[in-house]
This record gives sequence, structure tokens and C-alpha cells, in this order.
Amino acid sequence: MDLANLLDAQWWIVTFGLIGILAIIFAETGLLVGFFLPGDSLLVVAGMGASAAVASSVGLDAPFPLPVLLIAAPLCAIAGAQLGHYFGAKTGPRLFSRPDSRLFKREYVEKAEHYFAKFGPSKAVVLARFIPIVRTFLNPVAGMLGMPTSRFFLWNVVGGLLWTESLLLFGYFAGSTIPNVDRYILPGAAVIVLLSVIPIIREILKGRKEAKAAPVAEPRGRHHRDTTPL
Repeated sequence: MDLANLLDAQWWIVTFGLIGILAIIFAETGLLVGFFLPGDSLLVVAGMGASAAVASSVGLDAPFPLPVLLIAAPLCAIAGAQLGHYFGAKTGPRLFSRPDSRLFKREYVEKAEHYFAKFGPSKAVVLARFIPIVRTFLNPVAGMLGMPTSRFFLWNVVGGLLWTESLLLFGYFAGSTIPNVDRYILPGAAVIVLLSVIPIIREILKGRKEAKAAPVAEPRGRHHRDTTPL
């Protein structure tokens, strides 16, 4: 398996089929290790795969059943996010205390906390669905910060439905109406990924600008020598 395949929605769909699609949606929203999976482009290409005009050209033996996708995809997205919230509520800060590694970065958690504070719990849970990485980490962060399970579930359902259904239907109607749309799957998926990460890039640049403008605080860690006279 080429490392580039991990970001290729068409490869996931052709290789693992419908079950693979649903498993990825669950993992990306419920398991911290799933943040790198191609959720947005995967849903769009899966919707295209439900169109008979596209299915054969992308390597599928038969089109995906659209009703099954429209029912199962949001269920997996909702269940995954609810699991993430549960982990966050049960483990608290210990869940994010691990050191940085190739997969885990503390900045992912901090970005999720930023959106949680900026938009408020309800809006953040819905909006995070459309932002890669943030949609993975915001769910356990919501649990860690004490968002009630019932309230989280309500907005989790709203966000899960809006995210999955809109992208699936967009892909399906694009596949059914645009001639030779299969030629544009790869560049189209790249555009979707780019549009998805724009909010993250904007927030990172904004954060760096604010950090440069902020006054530098004196170090007060446990290894700092206090020279204040007694």
C-alpha cells in the first residue's frame, strides 16, 4: 500500500467498498488515530459511486445503494462522535497528556478547544464536522470540558446528518448530471480537501500573528529561579 493511498478517497472506496466507507467515517469521528482519513472527499466520491454512470468507471462492480449510504453514513458519524465524547468525559486531560508524535500533536487538541470556545459548544459540534482534524478532536474535547451527553448528542445528530447527507447527495447528483465526471474525481477531491483545510490555515496564521503581537511573559515554570528578594 502506497502512503499516498491513505489520502485517496477513490482508493479506499474501490479497495474496501461500502463497509470500508462506513468504517472510515466512524474512525475519523470516533478514534483519534483516524484524523488523517479523507472524510469529506470520501463522502463525495461515495455519492458518485452510487451513480450508475460513475460506478463502473471508478472500478466498482455495481453502484452503491444510495438509500443505504444515506442511512448508514450518518449513523456511523453520530456513533463515532458519541464514542469520542465518551472517551473525553471518562479519561479527561489524561487522554491528551501524551507527548507529540508523528500522529498526535497537542496543537490538534488546542485547535479543537479554540473552536469550542470561539463558537460555543452547540455550534462548535456542528461546524467541526466540516473541518478536518478538528472534527476528530473536538468530540473528546467536548467530553473533557464537561458538555452534557444529552446536549452533545442533540447537536451531534444535527452535525452528523448535515455533513454526511450534504456531501453524499452532492456527489450523487454530480455523478448523475455531469458528463464524464469520473475524469475530475482526483482534482475534485483535491479541491475539497483544500477548501476543508482553509479554516485551519486561516486560524493558524491568525494565531501566529496574535502570538507575535502579544507581550512576552516571564517564564514561571518549576525550573525557573525566582530572584525576588525575600
